[in-house]
Amino acid sequence: MALKYKIADNSQLYFVTFTVGNWIDVFIRKQFRDMFYESTNYCIKNKGLQVYTYCIMTSHIHLIIGTNKNPLSDIIRDWKAFTSRHISYDHKIDFRYITSQISLH
Repeated sequence: MALKYKIADNSQLYFVTFTVGNWIDVFIRKQFRDMFYESTNYCIKNKGLQVYTYCIMTSHIHLIIGTNKNPLSDIIRDWKAFTSRHISYDHKIDFRYITSQISLH
């Protein structure tokens, strides 16, 4: 199921969680962590993604991200689609996405 990524303000930072459908522990395997790192680095270099911090858990990933270039919703859409396709190719896994805006005071 496709989700619309709701990014209200591209100048803000967002807390994002990518989850694996059914909470399958795919990130215990180095090959999937490496795949995530590669797609993340591509988005940093080519799409303007800014990653401030991240935490990879066994079945999901938490990040604080932003951008100063392309719309963040477009970056997340492409990033998630690429990563999901490559993980799903081997394991038929649904890669989901949750976001919330961070307020800095």
